[in-house]
Amino acid sequence: MTRFKRFLASLLAVCFAYGTLLQSAQAALLTTEQAARVEARADDASSPHARLAAALSRADVQAEMERLGISADQAAVRIAQLTDEEASRLAQHIETAPAGAGVLGAVLLVFFVLLLTDILGFTKVFPFTRSVR
Repeated sequence: MTRFKRFLASLLAVCFAYGTLLQSAQAALLTTEQAARVEARADDASSPHARLAAALSRADVQAEMERLGISADQAAVRIAQLTDEEASRLAQHIETAPAGAGVLGAVLLVFFVLLLTDILGFTKVFPFTRSVR
């Protein structure tokens, strides 16, 4: 009988240990407005995220980013992480910048994106920033 109890205890221990490894998933319903907003954002070429991506896809901007040690993929990921409000503010800043800014404006854009993501704690590019996390 003790052998059976020992076997049962071992089996239960393994089952409970395996049960703690399982992760649960949560799902929530989307309202129609939220689904339409997400779809419109993906389809809208004039969305702030699309405008920022278009600005970073220019060859001169990519060359300057490479010179600064930032790949285009890293910048694209950081732009995707921005909220709609942050992307809109950044895109508005680019549009209102002086016309003669040229590459300097693009470099400032990249700097501000990197600075913002550093402050938010998504990256650690600049040693002089402190994360809010």
